Amino acid sequence: MRHGNKINHLGRKTAHRKAMLANMACSLIEHKRINTTLAKAKALKLFIEPLVTKSKEDTTHNRRIAFSKLRNKYAVTELFKEVSVKVGDRPGGYTRIIKLGNRLGDNAEMALIELVDYNTTYNVEKASSKKKTTRRGRKKSAESATQKEVENTESAE
Repeated sequence: MRHGNKINHLGRKTAHRKAMLANMACSLIEHKRINTTLAKAKALKLFIEPLVTKSKEDTTHNRRIAFSKLRNKYAVTELFKEVSVKVGDRPGGYTRIIKLGNRLGDNAEMALIELVDYNTTYNVEKASSKKKTTRRGRKKSAESATQKEVENTESAE
């Protein structure tokens, strides 16, 4: 029975699983989105979210914790410099998983996992603000109204 065992082992030994998640997390930090299977994406979400939370506070201790998990100093640097600045005001939920359908070869469920603040498709209100347009006509200015009155009186005479 697996009571209380909440981790998905992904069919791998512990060392292989930790190395795979570290590599996937480094790729996610570098590219901001990656394609993978749904099970790996869910496992990666549990792996990366606490690290992003720790990156909000830039201390030596938090950097060492992140490096022990990621094992890549360039990924740690980018996490603490770029990603933490972008997600500074967000209280959680730094990643988004989008299901893509099944893979042709083995019919595995595929998913796209991405950092939420780096997607411009869903952040339309921040990226570009449009002017509101209405279908009804605008009221005419006072000058054009007086010009028309003058023209009407001249034509009437």
